[in-house]
This record gives sequence, structure tokens and C-alpha cells, in this order.
Amino acid sequence: MTLSLPAEVFDAAEFSSALSASNSLQQCKAAIERVNTYLNNAFINGDNIRDLIHTRAEFVDALLRSVWQRQQWASLEPSLIAVGGYGRSELHPHSDIDLLILLPESCADCLVNAEAFVTFLWDIGLQIGHSVRTVEQCREAAADITVATNLMESRLIAGPNDLLDAMLSATSPDQIWPSSDFFRAKWNEQIERHRKYGNTEYNLEPNVKSSPGGLRDIQMIGWVTKRHFGTRQLEELVERGFLSREELNILLEGRDFLWRVRYALHMQAGREEDRLLFDHQRSLARSFGYEDDANRLGVERFMQVYYRWALALGELNEVLMQHFDEAILRACEPENILELNTRFRVRNGYLEVSNDKVFEKTPSALLEVFLLMAQHEHIDGIRAATIRLIRASVHLIDEHFREDRRNTRQFLELLRSPFKVAQQLRRMNRYGVLGKYLPEFGRIVGRMQHDLFHIYTVDAHTLEVVKNMRRFTYDDALQKYPVIARIVKRLPKIELLFIAGLYHDIAKGRGGDHSTLGATDALAFCERHELNKRDSNLIAWLVEKHLLMSAVAQREDISDPEVVRRFALAVGDQLHLDYLFALTVADISATNPTLWNAWRASLLRQLYAETKRALRRGLENPIDKHEWIEEAQQNAIDQLEYLGFSEDELRELWANVGEDYFLREKVEDVVWHTQAIAQHRNREEPVVLIKESSEILFEAATQIFVHSRNRPHLFAMIASAMEQLDLSIQDARLYNSGTGFIFYTFFVLDASGKPIVDDVQRLDHIKRFLREQLDKADLYPEIMRKRTPRQLRLFAMPTSTTLFTDPNKNLTVLEVITPDRPGLLARIGRIFYRYGIQLQNAKITTLGERVEDVFFITDLQQQPIEDPELCDAIQTAIKKELDEKAAA
Repeated sequence: MTLSLPAEVFDAAEFSSALSASNSLQQCKAAIERVNTYLNNAFINGDNIRDLIHTRAEFVDALLRSVWQRQQWASLEPSLIAVGGYGRSELHPHSDIDLLILLPESCADCLVNAEAFVTFLWDIGLQIGHSVRTVEQCREAAADITVATNLMESRLIAGPNDLLDAMLSATSPDQIWPSSDFFRAKWNEQIERHRKYGNTEYNLEPNVKSSPGGLRDIQMIGWVTKRHFGTRQLEELVERGFLSREELNILLEGRDFLWRVRYALHMQAGREEDRLLFDHQRSLARSFGYEDDANRLGVERFMQVYYRWALALGELNEVLMQHFDEAILRACEPENILELNTRFRVRNGYLEVSNDKVFEKTPSALLEVFLLMAQHEHIDGIRAATIRLIRASVHLIDEHFREDRRNTRQFLELLRSPFKVAQQLRRMNRYGVLGKYLPEFGRIVGRMQHDLFHIYTVDAHTLEVVKNMRRFTYDDALQKYPVIARIVKRLPKIELLFIAGLYHDIAKGRGGDHSTLGATDALAFCERHELNKRDSNLIAWLVEKHLLMSAVAQREDISDPEVVRRFALAVGDQLHLDYLFALTVADISATNPTLWNAWRASLLRQLYAETKRALRRGLENPIDKHEWIEEAQQNAIDQLEYLGFSEDELRELWANVGEDYFLREKVEDVVWHTQAIAQHRNREEPVVLIKESSEILFEAATQIFVHSRNRPHLFAMIASAMEQLDLSIQDARLYNSGTGFIFYTFFVLDASGKPIVDDVQRLDHIKRFLREQLDKADLYPEIMRKRTPRQLRLFAMPTSTTLFTDPNKNLTVLEVITPDRPGLLARIGRIFYRYGIQLQNAKITTLGERVEDVFFITDLQQQPIEDPELCDAIQTAIKKELDEKAAA
């Protein structure tokens, strides 16, 4: 039942009789404004969303009918027909009003009057989508599946009904688009639409209408069944046995939720807007009453509700489309049945229960169904009727079920199975089984983190981690993951890695340290599944330390033997290192596709290789730093002597270069730098080197070497130049020669996160530009002005800094966590110049919308910065500079 509009807001009969030719424009605008205000207030006050949607359509019907009746039609009057969403009597505040003006076959003045009618509608501010056709033209246009779908939802507003009847007859399934062809075309259309949105309900900024699990998926069910059965309402599908009552309730309640979200989006945007952008997510969360608490943001709680509805609707759409496929497209296929056991068989490639009492009599079959699919490669999926039975039986998974040894053994056997393990876990999640069997997993379903770093919900990310782990075992993994693929293949028990993957983020959103809490949950899982103590401790350790390796690789100087030794002590042995490396790579790759790049891969590989050597050497026998330096120098001398240099000449050249240079740079790079500097005739001119494309082909980043006379603001200038070149600095190393000159080694990526390969012209331009900037380095560097992208602006947060002295390295460590924005490094470099700070090394890490940069710094005398007032002043200046620019 629709919401009745009070007479003082809009009375259809009174409005129609009062509509005058002289003042009709203002009358219509005033009526639209009154109704919009009334309905929007009703929405804010919590009125039924179905009533609001249908009442708006009824109002537009009455308005259009009144305007239509003012037209001076000849004896042959056209028909005014609502099509599409308006044809379903569904209108949101800024929905398009789709109209068909259906013309008689011969009507001389119809087109002129129709044009005047549409123009008037535009003038009064209605958002009209319209077409003007005859019945024959409709039949021809309906060859397009989109047009056919729109016409199928036609509803008469004004004019003769016989034209509508003729059009519906001409475009009926027995004339065009029989139900099987229609279904196939719409299903292909849906597959393409889902692909556009990444085949996931869990987009960071989903489209309420078109994303998987959105309104279009509900409409798809209505279109297909209407074409086949001739139904107009979803409720009719229950009578025909196509929907269960429970499924109908999910569809209707889910549609109501999405309608409320879409209605609010239109109101807040002031236009048709179906994208749930970050800024809208926040405002909608507040308007729907979701408040922040100690553990989670209100917007995260709101989006979890959205994602859970999207998942439920997407899964129901999937089941119903498969059911329709079986009932219509495959109805005449010859049957090929393979009996697996007394409970299950395979029919034409799809698994089904032998009878509808299987789960009731044998609840453990709720896990067996997925185990069978992981054991038999030839099974393509589960039949729709069996999926429905699974969903209807998940209540059988209770504490007794979870403690039953038959079930715990089946779950472990599933994880050890040879085929599509990750896919079975995904199915278990979609059908509600995984969250019931592992209640701690059920709590993270649909849980999002409101940032740009985590692009998946926690459950989707977790299952993606397991999928990556499975990928490492495939033969083609050697191409993309050459190191990790070999390591994973020699792990003694792959299921331990999967369990660690399932539990590494299980405690997200609870408050406290999710790694520690997750380790506790993992131990409880291991105890329930009767894993031995050694395996249980390994899994719990992996969950607790799952962030350790990435943190060390990206935030510490892994060329320092002491850093490697500390990490090796934390790892303990080769087995823990192998499992942790595999978990770390799978985790990073599944967090954000842009996060995993060749540079991060190289850092992890380097840390893995150095730690492996340290473990092989024995933790009680740490490497001698001076032996390392001497060996590096001697290897470089051997290569340079072959090029005509003498050892004395080289020792003199390196006399004032700090030992860190030989610790951190590869021997081949020392040779490359030394040769270029020695051969450079004018010492006052800067040297800029870039590794040629053939040399960097297998490198993770493009290496740029700069040798220049030192200037106080040199780093700020170079950082600004890199920004202008659209290069992202990943690592910066500085070495003071002691003679007034300075060495810089930069590792950079282009805007797409890749090294610059085989682009000689670009590399030459970079060298020329940097030399030009270095020639005028006495000038204070100008910071390039760029607009901060929309998504980054939305995630403004106060800059946080930490500053402490590392006594082992005799320098100060500055950590800066701040929102990413153009010119960031150049701004920090100018503050270094202002306070007399010398940069020794920098580790640059971008994580979605924020950066976590680590700078290793000294004063101009190469000493740590230990004056408390100066330390406070530096941090205050950085926060002020960055936060003011972020707000600008």
C-alpha cells in the first residue's frame, strides 16, 4: 500500500482541473517541490521505503497525465507509457523517468505535439528519458536486448490501451526473444557487468545499482522470470515454486535496504548518484545512526551491513540463475549421472544430494559436499537445489557439530585436498557454512576497514590470501613468484600455511592487537582439530608474527648485518622462515594489487636470502662487518684493475667514503659509480647515472646515482625534481665523501609502480632534467603544485612522528606517518635543510592513502640529533607543514 499524499501537498483531481495554460509551468514546478519536500521529510522520519518509492511514481503519473491531457491531439491519440524502472512504479528522488510515446501508424500532428510535451517536461525540471515509436518500430528496436527489457516493463499512463497491447504482443516471447534466448543474453550481460566491478560484492566504493549484489541483480531475477512465466511481482514466484518464502524475504528485505541507501544517496548528492563513494559512506553511516565506538568506526559498521546484504543478494541471484539455467537451457540435455556414495552424485558435471533429507540425517555432509569437490577435479559446481538445501541446513552446524571428530577431520582433509581448495572455502563462505563452522570467521564477514590500503573486506582478503597460497603451488607460479613457488613446494605440511592464512586477520575489529588475539584463536582451532603441539605453535607464531617480515623489509636497513641478525633471531630456524615468507607474500599480494610490485618483492627476497645465510652460518656466529667491507672493496678492486685502475688510486678515492657505502651497495654498483666519477673531467659538474634498460630488466626498480657537490637543501631539490618527473622514490641512500661531495643512490618507480625499462628517450630526459636542476641547486627548491586526488583528500589524518637515536648505527631514526599527497618528500627535505639535518638513508612506504616513511638522519657533523628541544622542534615543524598543506 502506497503512502497517500495529503491534499495540501498534492490532490491529483484538483491539480488537473486547476492546471492553466498561462501558469502551468509554475504550477507544475511548485507541485514537484512540495511533493519532493514531503517525501524527503517522510524518508528522514523513517517512513516505509516501498511506500515512498511507489508514491513518487504515482505522483509523477498524475502530473504527466494532467500535462498530457492539455495536448491538442487529433482523433488518433498516441499512448503515454512508462517503461524501465518507472514502468515498475519505482522512482527515487533523482531517477530518470523513462517514457515511451507510442504513436498510431498514421498521425500527422503526433510528432509535433509529442515534442512539445517532452519539452515542457524538461522545462519543469523532470529528468526524462524518452523514445517516440510506432508499434512496428518498437518491434524492430526490441532486437536490442536492452530495449526489449525496457519495453517488457511497460505500463500505461495515458492514451489508448490498445496501442500498448499491440506493442506487448509484437514484442512477446513468441515473436521475439523467446525465454531461453532472453535468459542467455541477460546472463551474458550480467557476467560482463560483474566483470566490470571485479566480480565481487566487496568493492571499496560499490555501485548500489550495478555492482554484484546490487539492485540490478534483483531486477535480473524479475526480468528472467517475467519473460518466462509472465509474472509482474516477485511474490508470484513463490506460487510457481521458483522461490521459497525465505528467499523471497531475503530479496524484499535486501531490496528495501538498498532502496534506502539509494534514496539517501540521491538526497545527499542532489542528483542521481548510485556510487557509494567514501564521503557518502561516512554521511550515510551517520544519518542511519551508526556511531564510532572504541573498536570500530561507524562507517565500518554501516558498510559491513551493506556488504552482508550484497553478499546475500549476490549469492541468491547466483543460485536462481543457475536454477533457471538447469530448468530452461539444460532441460533437454541427456543426463550423465555418476554416483559418488549414498549421499551424493554428479549430474552433468554438477554435484547434488541423493535426496532432500541428506543433511537432516547426516549433518556432517555439510562439510563432505565441499570435500568431495576438492577431491574430484571433474566436478564443475553444485546444483542449485543442493545449494538451497545447504543454505536451509546451516542451522545444523552447532557446537556439537564443531566438536565432532568426523567434521574436524573432514575440514583438515579439505585443506590437504588437491583441487581448488580456495574455491571451496569461498563457496563455504557464500553459502554460510564457513562462518557457522568457524564462528570467529563469521564475525569478519563483510567487515571492512575504511581506508585505501585494504581494498577488500577482511573475509574476502583472508580467502584471497589462501588463494594466493594455492597459486604458489601451481606450475606457472614459477614465472611470477619464482622464489616463493620453490619454497612452498618444499613445505612439509601445506595445510598449516592455509590455517595461518585463515587466522592471520581473524581478530580484526575487536580492539587490541589483532595479531595476538588471532594467535589465541588459532591455538583454539588447533586444539579442537587435534594438531600436535609443534604444528600448533608454528601456526600461532605465524599468526602473531605475520606482519614482522614486511615491517623489517620495508622499514629497516636490510643491508645492515645487525638488522638481519635480529630478524634471524626472531625467526629462529629455516622452517619458520619459509612459512613466514610464504604467508607474507600471500598477505601483501591479497591486500591490494597495487601494493605488490617488483620492488617490494626484491626487498623480501633480499631479507629472505640474507636471513637464510645467517641461519646457515649459525646465530652464534654473526658476520664480521669489517670483513664484509674488506671483501666488498677487494672484489671491486679486482674488477676495476681489469679496467686500468690501480689499487692505490682506488684506495685513495675511497679514503673518505663511509663504511656504510660498502655495506649497502652491490659490488657491481661500486664499480659502476667509481668508474663514472673517476672518468668525469669536470668535478664541479654533477654526475647522474641511470642503469641502462638491459641492466635493469630483471631489477625491481630503476636505480639513479647522483654525485654532486653537497648543498644544504640538495635532497629537497632532488625530491622535487623526481616529483616533476612523475617518479616515486622507493629508497634513498646518501653517502658523504668527506671532500665536500655527496653520493645519492635512488631507487624509483614510474607512476604505474614499475621500473622504467627499454625507454631510452625517457631515461635520457630524466638524466638531462636532473643535471639541469643540480646546476641551479643553490636556488631554494620550488615544490610542484598538484591537486591531491579526491580519495586521498577524504582520508586526511593528523601527521604522527617518532624520533629516536639508534646507538648501534650512531644516527637518529625519524618515522613519519601521514596522508599521502604530492610534494611530500620535498616538503620534508626543506625542513631538514631548515634545521641543519643531513639525510643518510630513507625507506619510503606508501600504503593506500597514507605513507609510513623512515628517515635515518644526523646533524651536519654526522652525529645523532640528541637535543630534546631540537627533536621536538623538528617534529613540530613536520607536523605543521604537512597538516597545513593537507588541509589546503
